[in-house]
Amino acid sequence: MTATYPVDMSVTPEVKAFFDPATWTISYVVKDPASNACAVVDSVMDIDYAAGRISYESADEIIKYVQDNDLKVEWLLETHVHADHLSAAPYLQDNLGGKIGIGENITIVQDVFGKVFNEGTEFQRDGSQFDRLFKDGDTYKVGEMDCFAMHTPGHTPACMTHTMGNATFTGDTLFMPDGGSARADFPGGDAATLYDSIQKVLALPDDMRLFMCHDYGPNGRDIAWETTVGEERLHNIHVGGNRTKADFVKFREERDAQLDMPRLIIPSLQVNMRAGELPPADQDGKTFLKVPVNGL
Repeated sequence: MTATYPVDMSVTPEVKAFFDPATWTISYVVKDPASNACAVVDSVMDIDYAAGRISYESADEIIKYVQDNDLKVEWLLETHVHADHLSAAPYLQDNLGGKIGIGENITIVQDVFGKVFNEGTEFQRDGSQFDRLFKDGDTYKVGEMDCFAMHTPGHTPACMTHTMGNATFTGDTLFMPDGGSARADFPGGDAATLYDSIQKVLALPDDMRLFMCHDYGPNGRDIAWETTVGEERLHNIHVGGNRTKADFVKFREERDAQLDMPRLIIPSLQVNMRAGELPPADQDGKTFLKVPVNGL
């Protein structure tokens, strides 16, 4: 046990990564070693934003892998409402099945951005677009494999870290040791809260495998997505080596003030707060994404 979380390092799931170079996102298929059951974590729907065109090449790679290996998708997990890529969860669900899950604080995100995008009363802000809303410490299964969710807010209020056996999927809470941590300046984000969440992750066993949602190849190195708790605790450039909370908050807030908004934040938020669905079509069957002027 680590804190109140049911850690079981004896189970080693098979993890297949899919890197999307357009958004620097890594999606995962996580297979139970005792069955053909699997979960998909943080899938990507492709968008040509300038052309207003949606496509599914990235998701089709996952579908092919699942079908070629005769896997059964039980979960489609979102670590948070992503601001830099669109989720393909509904498309995968239509093709592969599985339940779509996210943290229960999606309701906070929906309330905030429902107002930003002037969605009106028809947009439900109760998380009902998702099949499961995870609370801190909730457990679930992928086949025979016991899994649990940790609430790790700070980047967003709804961020969840998912642990399956000896593999943990951190979303944007942590990056590779030379990448540091995620920004904390989006609505509902908070650097001090992010620091506390990172400490929860770093309290897991040293040899727990950690899988990142993004990597940007800092200093020209090859893209990478797997590390360990021990490596992060020692070498993470933002929190490693027992960096204090005060130092982290000062650094994070100063750094965030210099960052541009993610390129796809406007379409991503509108789609992802709907569990990956596009906004409803108008009376002519046309679908539109809104651009709130000076709204972010």
